[in-house]
Amino acid sequence: MPNNSSRHTILQQISEAIKKRPVSVVETSPNLDEIYKPILPDAITCFTNELDAINGACVLCDNESDLYEKLKLFVAQKEIPYLYCLDSYIIDQLKINNIPFSTEEINFQAMQAGITGCEFLIARTGSVIVSSNSESGRQMNVFPPIHVVLAHVSQLVNYPEEAYIAIQEKYGNSLPSSISTITGPSRTADIEKTLVLGAHGPKEFVVFLCRV
Repeated sequence: MPNNSSRHTILQQISEAIKKRPVSVVETSPNLDEIYKPILPDAITCFTNELDAINGACVLCDNESDLYEKLKLFVAQKEIPYLYCLDSYIIDQLKINNIPFSTEEINFQAMQAGITGCEFLIARTGSVIVSSNSESGRQMNVFPPIHVVLAHVSQLVNYPEEAYIAIQEKYGNSLPSSISTITGPSRTADIEKTLVLGAHGPKEFVVFLCRV
């Protein structure tokens, strides 16, 4: 090993070499069109197709009235006894539309389906951005066997970068403690490379998307 004097000499030579090295800084802005496939034929269709490709589902609704009618039919077809919900606005709408729901903690572990809102949707990846800032908290995004998300087209952006910028603009310096991206139902292929849904979270993931 070199002695202290030799080590000092070596470090000094490295330092001097670094100082002599020419420095050039080039600022570039990524062209999203070069990184991602284009949004075709439109953002809504792109989101729907991408979500379907990852075993999720998107139910398009003309307005909120249509949304809750389709949600009521979904609950009946799936024979879901109640939707577990903690979001006060959604709870009010479930009451108005006579859709069975529960907010009781005693029913949490036995729920078959939970319903939440979201922050944003990403068309290119079919993803949903959620945060701990919602009344639903964190557990509702990972615990329900069926996770139902209600969203509006106004929350739909083209690419992930746009969603992150929108989150920053929405909350400023008071970002939620948790911001998560959900891309379809939970899955794993760790065992014999066989795809298993619902391994670490919801087995079904359904977005009811309101056009207005």
